[in-house]
Amino acid sequence: MTIAEIKKTSEQKMLKSIEALKSDLAKVRTGRAHTGLLDHVMVDYYGTMMPINQVANVNLLDARTISVQPWEKKMAQAVEKAIRESDLGLNPQSQGDQIRVPMPALTEERRRELVKVIKHEAESAKIAVRNLRRDANQQLKDLVKAKEASEDDERRAQDDIQKMTDRFIVEVDKLVSQKEAEIMAV
Repeated sequence: MTIAEIKKTSEQKMLKSIEALKSDLAKVRTGRAHTGLLDHVMVDYYGTMMPINQVANVNLLDARTISVQPWEKKMAQAVEKAIRESDLGLNPQSQGDQIRVPMPALTEERRRELVKVIKHEAESAKIAVRNLRRDANQQLKDLVKAKEASEDDERRAQDDIQKMTDRFIVEVDKLVSQKEAEIMAV
């Protein structure tokens, strides 16, 4: 493996960590409704657990209400039960073949809890990025030991990897502060 390959794979893995953080932050609910909120809710579809968006249409009715319309009428109860039993604290209401999911207003206390959850997610992402930096530096040391790269090249590459790490950590902080502002906005 060359120094360029080590840098490239490290950057790709760090990007994946950022993408994972973005998807985790999307699941944390703010006062507004959005369809991505139900993405990880699993429905028992004839004995198989499936994501809700594979058994129903999920749309927004308004800023605080999600509409879920199962493709099969007999699935309505299973979908409603799955939403109710999810860890999102939502209370769906059936209206014929359509299920309305109103978003309860967030209390100040709940907002603070959500901010703590977000900061925990951010810390996990930062740890992942730092672990990738450590792995890349170890690979560089192995190249020097195997006499495939000079110590100067290793030092330069370590500096580049450190700059890359710093860039991704700043990105994590930026994502978290945006989400925090979104949650704390009343």
